[in-house]
Amino acid sequence: MDEDAGPVARPYMVTGGRTRPVGERNFDLIDIVMTTGAEPRRAFSPGPEHWRILSLCQRPLVVAELAAAMGLPLGVVHVLLGDLLYEDLVSVSRQAQRVTDRGLLQKVLNGLNAL
Repeated sequence: MDEDAGPVARPYMVTGGRTRPVGERNFDLIDIVMTTGAEPRRAFSPGPEHWRILSLCQRPLVVAELAAAMGLPLGVVHVLLGDLLYEDLVSVSRQAQRVTDRGLLQKVLNGLNAL
């Protein structure tokens, strides 16, 4: 075992075994995520990955960029985002127009390659 790697958790441990986000929301790679500034309710106990998303999304991030920054699979990030969206701790906006911005597409590609 590589001691320099630190603690390792399997993705299903991070999501409590869930493979789908809470609610009916499906997240696209280019959806924009940002924190709402709300405080978690007493009944919701965010895990370390939830807190990391909230920290990263102080500025708007696309889902693919968020997954790359966290080093987690997209499916895991979708489940965590579903939790935070359900609790009104993040807002998620869809890109209203067709994406033709090469810079944004390159960021998405870089994020996917980083996974």
